[in-house]
Amino acid sequence: MKFVKRAPTDGKWPERRQAQQTFERNRVMDATYDVVVIGGGAAGLSGALTLGRARRRVLVIDAGSPRNAPAAGVHTFLGHEGVPPRELLATGREEVAGYGGEVVTGTVEKAERTGDGRFRVVLDDGSAVEAGRLLVTTGLVDELPQVAGLAERWGKDVLHCPYCHGWEVRDQIIGVLNTGPLATHQALLWRQLSQDVTLYLHTGPEPGEEAREQLAARGVTVVEGEVAGLAVSGGRLSGVRLAAGGEVPCQALAVASRMTGRTELLEGLGLETAEQEMGGHVLGVYVPSGPMGETAVPGVWVAGNVTSVIDQVVAAAAAGVRAGAAINADLVAQETREAVAARRTEELERHWDARYTESGQIWSGEPNAVLVREVSDLPPGRALDLGSGEGGDAIWLARRGWRVTAADVSGVALRRAAEQAERAGVADRIDWRRHDLAVSFPEGVFDLVSACFLHSTMEMPREKILRRAAAAVAPGGVLLVAGHAGWPSWHPDPIPGVHFPTPQEVFDSLEPAEGEWEVLRSEEQERLQNDPEGQPTTRTDNLLLLRRLH
Repeated sequence: MKFVKRAPTDGKWPERRQAQQTFERNRVMDATYDVVVIGGGAAGLSGALTLGRARRRVLVIDAGSPRNAPAAGVHTFLGHEGVPPRELLATGREEVAGYGGEVVTGTVEKAERTGDGRFRVVLDDGSAVEAGRLLVTTGLVDELPQVAGLAERWGKDVLHCPYCHGWEVRDQIIGVLNTGPLATHQALLWRQLSQDVTLYLHTGPEPGEEAREQLAARGVTVVEGEVAGLAVSGGRLSGVRLAAGGEVPCQALAVASRMTGRTELLEGLGLETAEQEMGGHVLGVYVPSGPMGETAVPGVWVAGNVTSVIDQVVAAAAAGVRAGAAINADLVAQETREAVAARRTEELERHWDARYTESGQIWSGEPNAVLVREVSDLPPGRALDLGSGEGGDAIWLARRGWRVTAADVSGVALRRAAEQAERAGVADRIDWRRHDLAVSFPEGVFDLVSACFLHSTMEMPREKILRRAAAAVAPGGVLLVAGHAGWPSWHPDPIPGVHFPTPQEVFDSLEPAEGEWEVLRSEEQERLQNDPEGQPTTRTDNLLLLRRLH
């Protein structure tokens, strides 16, 4: 059986509304939204309404070609029984706009993820918008059997769903076109609505003995042979023309289309499709999703026929509400994480700024001995100094010809370091950056990444930071991690539960790929250090020195 794609539309938008939507489209060009909804049918508008009521900035982009446009009315939608599809959508747009949502007419050419994890949606006129989340409600395309005159009657008296259209053709002469193994099931459903039902075997599979017995018991007539075309009289379907000759009276013809979700624009997002089956028969192609519309691509939700080809309008609307609520909850969770991180960063900045303002200088101003010992023979390149403090390591590296990015959470420490670099004549070789490394990280790749004694009395995800440090090392570059192996002997009350990782534990925490790193040094080292009273004592440190191979 050959099918032809059919995306019906009556093309009768009022000129005033078209002009208004063109204005809106120009007004929102290149704007940024919390959510962009692609598709303005029942699912998309319901999702947008839910998001608008949650005070989200939401944009709906709709091509203006709803699947049900040819139908006279929407059915089995409580409170909206019989409302014309265009009227339902026009009301929905007004309701979305009432909560601050925006709706524009346009066709989305592509959707893609940006470098910061957001999404960029490009329209057919070249304009683009960005959003933190996407809700895709593009619906589906019906692929209709290639029978002369059938596509022209689609949605009028060529129908697909007894629950959507059956009441309107009750007690009429109803035909069912056999194009698949579910034809007998269809015929029995339509038989509930009329005593005059005919199953045209056409090119579908022959009904088995049990199926023929069921059809006969219910009084369904079976006509052999292919259907060549439809007969129309007075603007209405009047009969079915057979390929073998002759015409059989028919006032409504039930057809099972192959339903394919509109997914072309989703290719840039990496979404995969699947076939939706019933009774072993493929009904169509859809985008798999979870119960709330979430897809395998983080930040992308789907609702309506693009993810469930058998959904009626009421089900699509409900799915849009669920997806809208899930998207809002996801945004709330993200905003909460960001707020918590910002609060922790503020606390961390205050803590370390207070620590540095206790005296005019905290550290000796000299570079860490382990850095001097392990890096002196390396050719200068680009270096990243994590936890740079008052700048001793960064200034030493700059004096040896390195271009240094130095990061610390304390603004007080960075200002002191910048002043020291100016006095040392290397200010132009160091870029001082304030970072809470648990939240943000310097960009770029480096020939040397140094993390010397990156400890904190406050909570700090050291393993996460070191993994990011490792990822910033260029091929052939070096990662140096030095840390304490335990509390100093003079510490009055070591904090319980604090673990000082061994070099091997640090290496394992980097989650290295096989053959990714060459271990140059992994060991514990003892060194002399004066205690607060000026008395010499021994301190044990851990050292891990790695070279990235690829």
